[in-house]
Amino acid sequence: MLDLRLYMLQRLSAMVMAPLVLTHIGVMIYAIQGGLSAGEILSRTQGSLFWMLFYGLFVLAVSIHSAIGLRVILHEATGLRGGALAGVTWGIGLAFLALGARAVWAVTVMP
Repeated sequence: MLDLRLYMLQRLSAMVMAPLVLTHIGVMIYAIQGGLSAGEILSRTQGSLFWMLFYGLFVLAVSIHSAIGLRVILHEATGLRGGALAGVTWGIGLAFLALGARAVWAVTVMP
């Protein structure tokens, strides 16, 4: 039953990620073709609640999606099971979430 829930959660996170990835790529292409520098991009994202929520949701979805995918890979490659597999998976997922949240903070909040 856990495998089915994780499968569905990974598919749901992919559905959330798809439009976010396309939007991100589109905005990056627009910014680069518009000749914006990194400083100009940061001046537009810092202090923006919209971009904080956008990239915060992106980071959350990617953290969930990747941790579940790595869980399957670790199980198949190493034979990890049970609590050890869950612990490693939770650790990886939380590390991705923390790193991503730090990046979102740097791009949207830090002066």
